[in-house]
Amino acid sequence: MNILTKMLRAMWIRDYRRALLRARVVASTEHDRILAGLQLNTVVDIGANRGQFALCIRHLYPHAQIFSFEPLAKPGLSWMRNFGADTRAQLFTKAVAIQSGSATMHVSRWDVSSSLLPFAQAQHDNFPLTEEASREVVETTTLEACIEEHLIRSPALLKLDVQGFELSALQGCGRLLERFRYVYVEASFIELYVGQALATEVIGFLFSRGFNLMCVANLSSGTSMRPIQADFLFSKS
Repeated sequence: MNILTKMLRAMWIRDYRRALLRARVVASTEHDRILAGLQLNTVVDIGANRGQFALCIRHLYPHAQIFSFEPLAKPGLSWMRNFGADTRAQLFTKAVAIQSGSATMHVSRWDVSSSLLPFAQAQHDNFPLTEEASREVVETTTLEACIEEHLIRSPALLKLDVQGFELSALQGCGRLLERFRYVYVEASFIELYVGQALATEVIGFLFSRGFNLMCVANLSSGTSMRPIQADFLFSKS
């Protein structure tokens, strides 16, 4: 879904229009058709950026508890403009990783593409204007250090959009991964970030934890003729 289509949908739907006018955040409406009907009570949103995904969750599931993780300061402020008064949404200004500590975030010119991994040449070739603009030291954490197990009420969804850091973030969920019925993750077929786990590795990890692939959506090809990345929805029976 291109940005113009997203803007038009955002202006048509009241929840999204409010966020657009209040904080100039365009909801990630391409996820609506994938997530509708899951009957979610809890969503853990890792790589929340400005809350684009959280806006979709709030529109589809007004009573769901949202736990968002966004380590970068600037997009975190935009998240707060939309959700600061929402008692069922909480922001952790940290990145989920294998262990707690600190790490350097490679901040993209288009900050939604920022990553804890360095940019690979394929990122520059396929997605112009996403080059590194700065670096920011951020705090890392495990999921268990922030969220108590009983707060993840089923059905629960774990969403990850962490620009190549998917496998490490999944490992950072530890035993709490078992609390989720669904996992929704963006993964890549080629190396966009140096050292990233590719889609096959992410899929294999989730298969080994008892998740099954439900669908593949939102294929992105960048400047290539072949798909480069996609969103994968998994479920556990």
